[in-house]
Amino acid sequence: MLSGEAEDWWKFANQTLPEEENVIAWEVFKESFLGNYFSRDLRKYKVKEFLDLKQGNMTFGEYASKFHELMKYWPYY
Repeated sequence: MLSGEAEDWWKFANQTLPEEENVIAWEVFKESFLGNYFSRDLRKYKVKEFLDLKQGNMTFGEYASKFHELMKYWPYY
């Protein structure tokens, strides 16, 4: 559910993104959304941070939390 600025973005994007059988493909939506809200450099940085993640001095719970936070960036760059 989008709200605020993201909702305004969606109102515009909904009218401009290509549709197939009146449906916007998830990949098309995701690429447009991420391109608008997450710069390519930030995504690359987060992917590198994910790939370089080591437990080090973190507890397992802290490590698992950081892993889950960063893994959402993995397929996006």
